[in-house]
Amino acid sequence: MVKLTFNSALGQKDVKKGEKDEALIPQEGDVEEILRVRQQSRAWCWCMCLGLALMLSGVVVGGAYLYRYYIMEEENTYFCGVNYHEEHYMMRESAEEEAPEPLVGMLKRLDERVRILQEDKVELINVPVPEFSDNDPADIVHDFNRRMTAYLDLNLNKCYVTPLNTSIVMPPKDFLELLVNIKAGTYLPQSYLVHEQMVVTEKVEHVEQLGYFIYSLCRGRDTYRLQRREVVPEGIQKREALDCHKIRHFENKFVVETLICEQ
Repeated sequence: MVKLTFNSALGQKDVKKGEKDEALIPQEGDVEEILRVRQQSRAWCWCMCLGLALMLSGVVVGGAYLYRYYIMEEENTYFCGVNYHEEHYMMRESAEEEAPEPLVGMLKRLDERVRILQEDKVELINVPVPEFSDNDPADIVHDFNRRMTAYLDLNLNKCYVTPLNTSIVMPPKDFLELLVNIKAGTYLPQSYLVHEQMVVTEKVEHVEQLGYFIYSLCRGRDTYRLQRREVVPEGIQKREALDCHKIRHFENKFVVETLICEQ
């Protein structure tokens, strides 16, 4: 009888080969885990790409904003001032009227920040807190398209609107030329003071109807209409006990003192 025997090493090798084949075939749970990881990786990549795109767009928009509102604004913005005499000129209604003799007083200085938008025909003026305490700081808009002027008294946080007085306010092109000459030193004004008086008449309910620039200035603030009034002697004005506030500014070769009174 022939006895057959098998090498134990070969048997072990067969078993190991089977185990290896089993290891190469992933189980169902492993497949799901791999797919889930891949999906998460793809989602993370998409989120990262989207985030980078948003960041780049933010940089572009922010750069454009900074250029528009800082660099371009500075190109059209002037910080300047004038020296003027404390003279009591009254604004004439017509050129035929004779100007009164001025009462010469001490020399004062007025500084302001002016931005001119020629395409929009708008002048934006900021009068800081003056050295003399009886005048209020203010923001002023002269809109030549709407033919309106708006004063924002920064002490009172109130807005006042009135028809544009073209006999006082220079057109944007001419005013810009004046500012350029002042900045270049080719024109050093020794100006004088012109007085005008306004009285509050009524409250404005729909400021948005006054145009974009005046609406931007007066939005959310109490806004009132002004009417020009004839100048009365100081003694009579004191007896009337009016509540008045002064805003001194210049948009011409002279300084204007706008007296706004509430009855």
